[in-house]
Amino acid sequence: MEIHHLLLVVSVLLSSVLNGEGGITSSYVRSEWPAVDIPLDHHVFKVPKGYNAPQQVHITQGDYDGKAVIISWVTPDEPGSSTVHYGLVQGKYDFVAQGTYSNYTFYKYKSGYTHHCLVSGLEYDTKYYYKIESGESSREFWFVTPPHLHPDASYKFGIIGDLGQTFNSLSTLEYYMRSGAQAVLFLGDLSYADRYQYNDVGVRWDTWGRFVERSTAYQPWLWSAGNHEIDYMPYMGEVTPFKNYLERYTTPYLASKSSDPLWYAVRRASAHIIVLSSYSPFVKYTPQWRWLDEEFKRVDREKTPWLIVLMHAPIYNSNEAHFKEGESMRAAFEEWFVEYRVDVIFAGHVHAYERSYRVSNVRYNVTSGDRFPVPDTSAPVYITVGDGGNQEGLAGRFREPQPDYSAFREASYGHSTLDIKNRTHAIYHWNRNDDGKKVATDEFVLYNQYWGKNIRRRKLKKHHIKSVVVDWIAS
Repeated sequence: MEIHHLLLVVSVLLSSVLNGEGGITSSYVRSEWPAVDIPLDHHVFKVPKGYNAPQQVHITQGDYDGKAVIISWVTPDEPGSSTVHYGLVQGKYDFVAQGTYSNYTFYKYKSGYTHHCLVSGLEYDTKYYYKIESGESSREFWFVTPPHLHPDASYKFGIIGDLGQTFNSLSTLEYYMRSGAQAVLFLGDLSYADRYQYNDVGVRWDTWGRFVERSTAYQPWLWSAGNHEIDYMPYMGEVTPFKNYLERYTTPYLASKSSDPLWYAVRRASAHIIVLSSYSPFVKYTPQWRWLDEEFKRVDREKTPWLIVLMHAPIYNSNEAHFKEGESMRAAFEEWFVEYRVDVIFAGHVHAYERSYRVSNVRYNVTSGDRFPVPDTSAPVYITVGDGGNQEGLAGRFREPQPDYSAFREASYGHSTLDIKNRTHAIYHWNRNDDGKKVATDEFVLYNQYWGKNIRRRKLKKHHIKSVVVDWIAS
């Protein structure tokens, strides 16, 4: 009986993932905490003890290949030190890196001093301990570097979008931290501080930094910017887009030859990750367009077979919320996504979850061709994970009937994980936050576009799919 069940699960799994059949609109409705921000005096926003103690600590990848991190933090009262002490043994810091600091104003709010320190020349697959200090106040943390670049390097990413700082956000963050993922692909819309006015905008950027520090101080979060990072507020005299975000959250954009921190790329383990900016110019001849054209040419699928793209506004979205907002980026970039066989594209923005089949709409040229998305084995899977828990609440109205390209959709809070096993297969989960329990609601084996489609490599196919699927079901 167990063998029959296993064969049935494998058969259904492969049929649904590879053939693209049976779109589902989940009817699940969860009881949720109110979509309001956590009060300022709550312990999740606690200020560290000690005068001018470093706070809002977060790290991100600091180079193109994963041998560096950028460690960032804020000292609230005075600059203090921008030095990071680090080493291989807790409490014994044999190495030192020197960073820089800056501060800024937003309306009448005056920020603390934001420090950014590049720690480079690290060894792969190694645990490092680090200490940051200001006067007599110091704090200690650790992080683990990724394995060296290799097509079979296994690695587990978490995917979070539109997080905010509500009790639903806290639920998402806590469940993510139990997932065993090693780094976060963040899909934009961090603090939702733009829902406030005047000095409270800066205050809520500070509280969010302390809120996520429990994760961001220990593993890299790869940032992408959303519409709630723009902070365009002319009634306050603030008209510089992304001012708060860019002061606080940095990216290794120069390492990928980008001219702007809002779009960049990194390679990590067996993945090549491209981050796009939905709210920066991207039409033909713009800096972002030219950069992406060159970055796709730098992708080496022999070394990093998993090609992942992050953006904020989804290209394929069947929710009433933000419907068709990603259409202009689709028109600009979809042909490249298909040409270069991108494996998966993650987006946020819509406060719900949705996954597509592999489809494209590149055959229509305005005067002729297919006018609707059609199945395309060279196309990416598009996944919207904009359900982190922010104060705007869930986007519960999906368009009917469910379009053919939509495989699964549900309006619930949660996060995803992408567990890369080897060059051919990864296990994907969307985890719903369900009344105190993390529930794996949408899950499938993701089949690599390069190694699976290249004819001279088909010998790998049977061995890898058998081991990955059986191991997954057994777990």
